[in-house]
Amino acid sequence: QVQLVESGGGLVQAGGSLRLSCAASGRTFGNYAMGWFRQAPGKEREWAAAITSAGGITHYADFVKGRFTISRDNAKNTVYLQMNSLKPEDTAVYYCAARYGFVATTAVEYDNWGQGTQVTVSS
Repeated sequence: QVQLVESGGGLVQAGGSLRLSCAASGRTFGNYAMGWFRQAPGKEREWAAAITSAGGITHYADFVKGRFTISRDNAKNTVYLQMNSLKPEDTAVYYCAARYGFVATTAVEYDNWGQGTQVTVSS
């Protein structure tokens, strides 16, 4: 098990950028694949990006390709989500999640979740 704490959310104008961070506890962070999800009011939680445990392979949902970048620093037990060219429809609570082993792109496959950080993009 790992405990996850997100930070970096906030209010930004359309076209702006934010970088989210997710700090993980535990000494085995490097064994966990990580994902970023988001949930807008009244909508289901949706997957945005994922990265393998060693960080060599990344995956993105179509709606963030070319705008968001997921990365990780295993020495710092931290995963990041760089968000550029933000749109009002990106407004949501963003969650990081961890799963032991292989990367996944659905929420049910992750069993460790942070508390979320709010991202609001104004038009």
